Amino acid sequence: MTTPAQLRKTALSYPETAEAADAGTVSFTVQGKEFAALRPDRQVVLRMTGSDVDEMRAQHPTARRVARAGVRFPIEDLNGQQLNYWVRRAWLARAPKRLAAPVAAAGTAVAGEVGDLPKAIGSPATRALHAAGITTLAHTAEWTDAELLALHGVGPKAVRLLREARS
Repeated sequence: MTTPAQLRKTALSYPETAEAADAGTVSFTVQGKEFAALRPDRQVVLRMTGSDVDEMRAQHPTARRVARAGVRFPIEDLNGQQLNYWVRRAWLARAPKRLAAPVAAAGTAVAGEVGDLPKAIGSPATRALHAAGITTLAHTAEWTDAELLALHGVGPKAVRLLREARS
């Protein structure tokens, strides 16, 4: 079961995402375009491409099409990995190309193949760092541990390994 806190953390992990609340609905936007929202009835609304909407509806029977190229579903009906995937797809669909291109490229990043980041941090942390524009150990030193941990996919072990690799 996924929580509103996980939706918030995932949505805010993408560049230039803003959060707003209005009448009990929490919305997430990129460059003024809504890509995700949580309604008071715990329904998540994601704005995605038509093909993503169709794919999500095929995989998740409780997902319903909504106007303006979107889908809604009860937040409890997706696990964390599924929610992360679909929020990413929604963000990519609404973000301007200058922001979406590096995030899309980061989605295929492999541990040990991005700059001098150590392989031991794992692919999820590598993808998260790459998506944030961090591709070298020197660049990780410009971020606090708390800032790195706030990136979805970067955990305490990865932060510790990065710190050790910089020493």
